[in-house]
Amino acid sequence: MPAAHVPLAYLPGPVSGVWHLGPVTVHGYALCVVLGVLALLWLAERRYRAVGGRRWVIVDLATVAVPAALIGARIYRIAVDYQRYFGHGRDWVGIFRIWDGGLGLPGAAIAGVVATWLWCRYHDLETGPVLVAAAPGVAVGAAISFLGNLFAQSLYGAPSTVFWAVPIAPANRIAGYQDFGTFQPLFLYEAIWNVAVGVALIRLIARLNLTGDRALAICVGGYAIGLLGAEPFVLTGPQHHAVLLIKELTAVAVLAGAIAYFFATSARIGPEPLVITAGRQPSPNASRTAGEAARHQP
Repeated sequence: MPAAHVPLAYLPGPVSGVWHLGPVTVHGYALCVVLGVLALLWLAERRYRAVGGRRWVIVDLATVAVPAALIGARIYRIAVDYQRYFGHGRDWVGIFRIWDGGLGLPGAAIAGVVATWLWCRYHDLETGPVLVAAAPGVAVGAAISFLGNLFAQSLYGAPSTVFWAVPIAPANRIAGYQDFGTFQPLFLYEAIWNVAVGVALIRLIARLNLTGDRALAICVGGYAIGLLGAEPFVLTGPQHHAVLLIKELTAVAVLAGAIAYFFATSARIGPEPLVITAGRQPSPNASRTAGEAARHQP
């Protein structure tokens, strides 16, 4: 790499995105995803209990929703970036190497929400309070997951000499940019944006008494705004233009749908009941109502 294209100061990149701890191999990208999930569960559990929800409901739900979300995220990424895995000279086995990067939040959101709704119905719980508790955590967890791109050497922008630029290894640089050493850290910008979305959600949920579906609409819409703001600056080669177009169109559709849904449901006001009471009696294992749970808390 020519010295003229390396700034005097920049964010240090990892020497390796993989660590071998005896027989255990730890991948930096996968570690960030795991930390993001843990942050989501911690915040959602605290928020759900604060409104009277039963302890460990979020953790129990996660045993179903988290695997479903990861599968949905992977399927989405493979669908929009299929040229990376299929075709001449491609290794389709790469679809299983999640630790190399390649998860799509839209797919995770769809699969995760469906799994959450089914699990809540089975346990006679209303989905709304769960979504209200989880929505800010989804944004914060996504922010932490974005940092995994530092280890995967992906989601970077134009060559840059700002002191917060990140070094990208020659093997991971887009064709035509081999002579540049550091690039704009788009993953960092998206991480900061998603933290802001999470903080804003906490304030808006409390101030506007948002229901779960409306809180989720803001979360998804906020993510789409961040994606649209970053994607035009993502460096692409000729083979990546179609992928970028699909992602941008998807983000526009998601944002439009979120805005339309939010305003169409403006009459809905929270808080919502914790358990299903209409049509059938809740099972003995269902959560208690907010008032009952509050009276029994130490």
